[in-house]
Amino acid sequence: MSYTVYLSGEIHTGWREDIQRGAGELGLDILFNSAVTNHEDSDAAGDHLGKETDPFWRDHKSAKVNGIRTRTLIEMSDLVVVRFGDKYKQWNAAFDAGFCAALGKPYITLHGADIIHPLKEVDAGALAWATSTDQVVEILKYTVDGVSF
Repeated sequence: MSYTVYLSGEIHTGWREDIQRGAGELGLDILFNSAVTNHEDSDAAGDHLGKETDPFWRDHKSAKVNGIRTRTLIEMSDLVVVRFGDKYKQWNAAFDAGFCAALGKPYITLHGADIIHPLKEVDAGALAWATSTDQVVEILKYTVDGVSF
């Protein structure tokens, strides 16, 4: 079975590459998509719509342009992995999880035990909570191949 998986969330570690590598090593037929992970490119997504002197309106325009990509790719996905890192607040990741919940789109959260409490509602809507990329790869293997490790 072929799957499309959207990788949402923090952009400061190599978790996306770890999942993609793990899935590749297992020969899983998965197409991975993601948000733009380059801060400068993401922040400038709306700049072509006109220069803004107020940072709020620059961020507002870019968030909307980024939203076109994010919403489209989430809607096209079979499954979403939402990563919450330790260093920054990923409000965008929480929004993506809420969007998945509203669509009835299955999602997995990926985060440490130290942030269980602030993410309790997000985790409650997830079909799985993983603490490592290896666990996510195991879920993907079972989902795609129907085989446990």
